[in-house]
Amino acid sequence: IFVHFHSYPYLPDTSQAKARALVRLLTRPQYASRLWPVPFGELQREVVLSVVPPLRGVVSRRLMARIAEALARREGARALVTGESVGQVASQTLENLARTTEVVGLPILRPLVGSDKEEIVREARAIGTYEISIEPDQDCCTLFVPPHPETRAAAEVVAKAEAALEIERLVRQGVEGARLETFVFPEGVGVATAALDAGRAP
Repeated sequence: IFVHFHSYPYLPDTSQAKARALVRLLTRPQYASRLWPVPFGELQREVVLSVVPPLRGVVSRRLMARIAEALARREGARALVTGESVGQVASQTLENLARTTEVVGLPILRPLVGSDKEEIVREARAIGTYEISIEPDQDCCTLFVPPHPETRAAAEVVAKAEAALEIERLVRQGVEGARLETFVFPEGVGVATAALDAGRAP
């Protein structure tokens, strides 16, 4: 089960195309996959309107984690898995990773957390995802990026910033806007047209 956050139509649709290509490739060893693309641009806009620039990144990532957890629970998944690595970008400090972890109940597995860039590239080459990953695109992390993001966000400061947002409504909006896409190998890809209802998964 994969979850991808995109900011279309605020940004081009390239990140969704890349996500589908990666899922299609990763489906080969497991024969079937499910992808939930989540429209995140409007939610980011609300974060920008309510949260001071340095905290927008960590607040956005906490919102992503909450939405991903809601989708995971609908699917019966027992953990979230991310590609985060400590220190690779400003949001991925130990303090900021802790701010993400504390808002979800499911475990967050981070298999690359201690890997450096060279090790991550080597692993990507080994599983065949590197060439797709380096294709240029504009993902949701490039939208409304502040020039000086907070690297050591304190729990009480972030909680105060989030108080200006209707978090439950934003999570619900993200979940309800997700569209399920199913991938099967070797038959190819089929796309479901139904959204995830508030009360059930397709």
